[in-house]
This record gives sequence, C-alpha cells and structure tokens, in this order.
Amino acid sequence: MGKKSKYPAYSGGSVKVNGRKVASISKKNGSINSSYKMSKTEKKIYNTIQKNLKSSLKNLNNFEADKKLWQQQLNAYKDNGIKEINSIYTPMETSLKNDISGRFGNLDNSVFLNKLANITDNKAQAVASLSNSLLAKQDELYKNELANRLNYISLLSGLDTNMNNRMLSLLGQAQSNSGSGNSYAMNAYNANSNNGSFLTDALSVAAKAFLF
Repeated sequence: MGKKSKYPAYSGGSVKVNGRKVASISKKNGSINSSYKMSKTEKKIYNTIQKNLKSSLKNLNNFEADKKLWQQQLNAYKDNGIKEINSIYTPMETSLKNDISGRFGNLDNSVFLNKLANITDNKAQAVASLSNSLLAKQDELYKNELANRLNYISLLSGLDTNMNNRMLSLLGQAQSNSGSGNSYAMNAYNANSNNGSFLTDALSVAAKAFLF
C-alpha cells in the first residue's frame, strides 16, 4: 500500500528590505498574525506625524495664542493709518485756520467754516475707512492662519496615508509569499496523496483478480 503523505503545516511569509525583515505573516495558536516592523527612524517619523496630527486637529480652531500677535500687527497697522491720515488732513486744517485767522482775526466766517467742516468730515470718513480696513485685516489674518493650519493637517494626513499604504503593501507581499508557500505545499500533498491512492487501488484490484 502507498503511504499517505503528511498534511503540510501552515507556511508563513515575509518581506525583507536591505536584509532586514520588515513584514511577516505567521500562524500561532490557530491564529494568522500579520506583523510590520518599523526601523527606529521610521518609528520616530510615524510617532511625530501621529502626535502633530492629533494636536493640530485638537487646536484647529483655538486662536488664543495668535490673538496677541494679531493685535500687535493691527495696532501697528492702525498707527500707520492714523499717521498717514493726519499727515494729509492736519496740514489742511491748520492752513485753513491760519488763513481764516489772518483774514478775519477769528474763525467766525461761514464760508471758511464750511470748508473746515468738509475737511473734518473727510478726515472722519478716512478714519472710518481705516476702522473697516482693520476689521478686514483681522479677518484676513484669521483666514490665512486657518488656511495654513488646514494645509499642515493635509500634509500630515498625506504622510500618514503614504506610510500606512507602504506598510499594507509590504504586508500584502508577505501574505502573497505565504500563499505561494501554502499553495506549493498543498499541491505537493495532493500529488503524493493521489499517487498513493492509485497504487492502493491497483493493488486492491490485482488482489481481487487473483482471489477469484
């Protein structure tokens, strides 16, 4: 009789990069385990990405630390704006007042007072426009900071996705290697089993023919 071959054990698989095993598939206690081993540098990068990504998402809408800097920038913008407005309108007001005083000895003249009022109104409008510009500038600072934060999160997410895809790809290769090993072992087992059965059947037929 032919001897039936031993059923093949599970064949694990692995992938090596520069001689270092980075991904493996194995069986232990009835469970199939997938494992990816990072290098020290890779682990440091991965942990940094995870830490910064978590922190960035948590503080996405927290601008308390930026408000002081923004206020300093807005104050400087405001001071420069007021200085520019005064440099334009103050000489005009002074010149007109001196002209009125020189001609009439006082400011009690409706024509000149109307001109002075127009200058004052224009100056007030310029200050109002500056205030609106300050609000727009504040909104611009907020939008720019938010955009920078979202871009940073997008960068971190991209790096995280690339690293995870690389790990999954290598684990897939290890799984494929394992599958190839198991397929080969099973084909060999089936071939040996079929040969044994054929021999057993042949001997059985021959024995029956001899007996009868």
